[in-house]
Amino acid sequence: MALIYIVEDDASIREIETIALKNSNYMVQAFDRAATFYEKLEEIIPDLIILDIMLPDEDGYSIVRKLRNNSKTKKVPVIMITAKTTEMDMVKGLDDGADDYIRKPFSIMEFLSRVKALLRRASEKDPEQLLVGEILLDNERHTVVADDRSVELTLKEYELLRYLMINEDIVLSRESIMQRVWGVDFEGESRTVDMHIKTLRQKLGDCGKQIRTVRGIGYAIGSEGCGD
Repeated sequence: MALIYIVEDDASIREIETIALKNSNYMVQAFDRAATFYEKLEEIIPDLIILDIMLPDEDGYSIVRKLRNNSKTKKVPVIMITAKTTEMDMVKGLDDGADDYIRKPFSIMEFLSRVKALLRRASEKDPEQLLVGEILLDNERHTVVADDRSVELTLKEYELLRYLMINEDIVLSRESIMQRVWGVDFEGESRTVDMHIKTLRQKLGDCGKQIRTVRGIGYAIGSEGCGD
């Protein structure tokens, strides 16, 4: 049975989320501020974290960055829930390391569906290493080497590259990339995916040529390009 932590200062929303998750046979611990959440995190690492952005003692963006920088919690799935609705708010939360993002108000059915989907994705085992052409991704060490050069990537750039490499030579639509890497679908997804592909190519240097654009559809990665 999965253990889920809820960090939400609104008592009514916290109660609704807790009841819905318990009724779906999840174990739940709820917190109204970051401080008590951190204390519990020292004792037990959960399977999933539901995180509000606007908290009284620390914002959710800061919390998720700390989670990703901690070796014990860097792989714990995080769903951010907030009343902030702009595209930039969403992109910031996802780029800081959140796996999904739900706007308030939300339906309980959508909430539970997102929780189940994220827990399912988190349980999937990826190969420890992926090699496509001159790009080597080590999933255990969370490192990337391109043409014998170490490459520093953000969390979303890393996940984007991994998704492309797992599907070597398969054309992936922008919609499927958005859903798999960001876990959401929202207006402006084309710009978000294109922006991350651009920065990923730049960081990969000459090996960025291995990522090809398929006009009108999306992107694919292959072994040709680097050093050709």
